[in-house]
Amino acid sequence: KRLIDIVAALFALLILSPVFLAIAIGVKIGSRGPVIYSQERVGIHGQAFKMHKFRSMYSDAEKDGPRLASKDDNRITRIGKILRKVRLDEVPQFYSVLIGDMSLVGYRPERQYYIDRIVEKAPEYRLLFKIKPGITSWGQVKYGYAENVDQMVERLKYDLLYIENMSLAMDFKILIYTVLI
Repeated sequence: KRLIDIVAALFALLILSPVFLAIAIGVKIGSRGPVIYSQERVGIHGQAFKMHKFRSMYSDAEKDGPRLASKDDNRITRIGKILRKVRLDEVPQFYSVLIGDMSLVGYRPERQYYIDRIVEKAPEYRLLFKIKPGITSWGQVKYGYAENVDQMVERLKYDLLYIENMSLAMDFKILIYTVLI
């Protein structure tokens, strides 16, 4: 699995590098602030790591504290809406895969703030820390983005199913679904 992660991440970073430049220009023209947004997430064994994305929200999006994005979120920039729709905001995560913080397929890593709220309702969330988080997940494919903690708990069921049935065949199936979505 690790070898596939490394080869795929290198391939994606190489092939998509011209796209990175176009996205970077679009993000920079679209609003003030950095092109790449880095945020602390919790990964394997409960260890914190920095996850990187192309910035799709205004720089002060969380000035009032952590908030999950919603469908018609006014914090999302115009270019951010496009990036999120086709999930190009996630592309810098191939770097996290390359350095070993993430895998192509796993569970979507969350911030500690939300993990604390999820664990209150579903302590089994901690089981996810047995594996690396991923750019994509069974929960992401089958459930989609969560807009609140209850939806995160619902999506958790799919991620736990993934852990119980992990295999390279399952990973390829999830990757195919991800591309189709």
